[in-house]
Amino acid sequence: MDIPSAWDSWVGEALARLESLKVLRSLRPICLRKQSTQLLVENHKQYAPNLENDVADDEEFEVFDELRPWDRSSVEVEIGEPTFNKWMHDIPSPGDEIVHSPFISKDPQSHHQQLKKLILFSGNDYLGLSSHPTIGRAAAKAALEHGMGPRGSALICGYTNYHSQLESCLADLKKKEDCLLCPTGFAANMALMTAIGSIGSLLTENSIPSKDEKIAIFSDALNHASIIDGIRLAERQKCVKVFIYRHCDVSHLNTLLSRCRMQRKVVVTDSLFSMDGDYAPMVELANLRKKHGFLLVIDDAHGSFVCGKNGGGVAEEFNCEREVDLCIGTFSKAAGCHGGFIACSKRWKLLIQSRGRSFIFSTAAPVPVVAAVHAAVKVAKRETWRRRAIWNRVKDFRALTGIPVTSPIISLIVGSEEKALQASRHLLKSGFHVTAIRPPTVPPNSCRLRVALSAAHTREDLEKLTAELSQCINFQDTGIYCSNGYARL
Repeated sequence: MDIPSAWDSWVGEALARLESLKVLRSLRPICLRKQSTQLLVENHKQYAPNLENDVADDEEFEVFDELRPWDRSSVEVEIGEPTFNKWMHDIPSPGDEIVHSPFISKDPQSHHQQLKKLILFSGNDYLGLSSHPTIGRAAAKAALEHGMGPRGSALICGYTNYHSQLESCLADLKKKEDCLLCPTGFAANMALMTAIGSIGSLLTENSIPSKDEKIAIFSDALNHASIIDGIRLAERQKCVKVFIYRHCDVSHLNTLLSRCRMQRKVVVTDSLFSMDGDYAPMVELANLRKKHGFLLVIDDAHGSFVCGKNGGGVAEEFNCEREVDLCIGTFSKAAGCHGGFIACSKRWKLLIQSRGRSFIFSTAAPVPVVAAVHAAVKVAKRETWRRRAIWNRVKDFRALTGIPVTSPIISLIVGSEEKALQASRHLLKSGFHVTAIRPPTVPPNSCRLRVALSAAHTREDLEKLTAELSQCINFQDTGIYCSNGYARL
C-alpha cells in the first residue's frame, strides 16, 4: 500500500473509531430564507435608494479590466497628526486618539489639514481587493437580505448554503475534493494540527500511543506561529513527535526523514514565508514525498489568489498541486476579506470537523463576510490583470534596486532595532507606511523593513519609495544573501 493510500486508510480507521464512540460530528447546513424583492426594497429604500436595481438583477456581477480610482483606497491611508507624532517618536499608542482627539473636526477643510496621507506598503492586500465595489455590494446585499448572523457554530446552525457554495468554489480552485471554512487562517492551522494529532490516539487501544504509533510531524524552522501553536497543542495530546528542519533545507529534512522509523509522517510548511518572502522548495518536497511517503501540508496564506495562472497558489505555480495533500489558506490577505479554510479530501474534512477544536468551538463566519469572500474569489479569478500588475511591481522593484526579489513580500534586513526604527521613521516622514519588524516577531539583530507590494501600487509609487529607501540602504551592497536578496543598512 502506498503512503497516500495508507493515510487515507488511517483517516478512515480514525473516522470509524469516532463513529463507534458516537462522536463523529457533521455539518448541519441550513438554507437562508430570502425576503421578497419588493419587501426588501421597501424596508431599505431609505438607506439604499439604488437597491431596487441591484436586487432586480440578481446575476449582475461587475468586474473591471484595469486599475480604477477606488482601488487606490486599498493602499492610500490617512493618519492624524497626534498619531503621526507618536509614531515618529516611537511612543506606544492605545489608538483612542483616532476617536477622541480634537483633531477630528467636523469642518472638512480643517479635518483635511490635520491628516497626513500615506502610501501603504505594510499590508497584505496583494490584489487590492479590499476596496472592490462588487465585493462590498455582495456583503451589503447579503446583510440586507439575511442580517449579520450567524446563529451558531457550523456544527449547530451556523453553516448555510452561502458557506457550502464558497467551500465548493475553493475546492475547485485548489484542485481538492472538498474544503472546510474556518474562522481564521490561524484557527485553520490549529484545527488541522490537532486533528492530525488525534489520529495517534484513535488508532491505538491505549490512551497514549507507543512511540511507533505516534505521528511524526516535520516542521520548517520558520513556519508561521499558527502552525507552531497548532503543533504544540497536538503535542499535549502525547500523540505526536515533532522534528524541526532547517529553513527550506531539503537535505536536512531528508536526513531527518531517513532516520525516522515512525510510519506516519507529516511535513508541514508555509508555501510563501510571510517574513522572508521566499518560497518553500515545492518541487523538491514533492520529490521527497514520493521517496518517503509523508503527508504534505502547506499553508498557502500568502500565495492563494496571487500565485499560479488561475490564482491557485504556490502549488499551482510550481505545478505540484497533486502532491499537496492538504492546503490551508486565508481570506485576510489577497482576498481582502476575513476568514480561513482547509482544502482537503472529504475524509479529512470529516475528521477535522470532528476533532479540530478551534473549528468545533467557534461560531461560523457571518453570512455577509462569506458572501464577500465568495465574490472576492470570483473577482480574483476573472480580473487576471491584478495578478499581472502585482508581478509587474515585483519586476519594478527588482529593476529599481537591483535586489533579486522573487515575491511581493520584500524583507530588507537592517540589523539592530534602532536602525530599523530609524529607517521606518524616515519613510513615514516621506509619506510611506512601512513597518519595522522587531523581536519577538524576528530574532534579535535581524530587524527589518517588510515591504509588501500590491496590484493597486503604481510604477510611480515604486519609484518614489525606492528613492527614499536609497537614502537608507545601499542597494549595491546587499550584504547577506538569501533566496530573495536582503539589503542591509
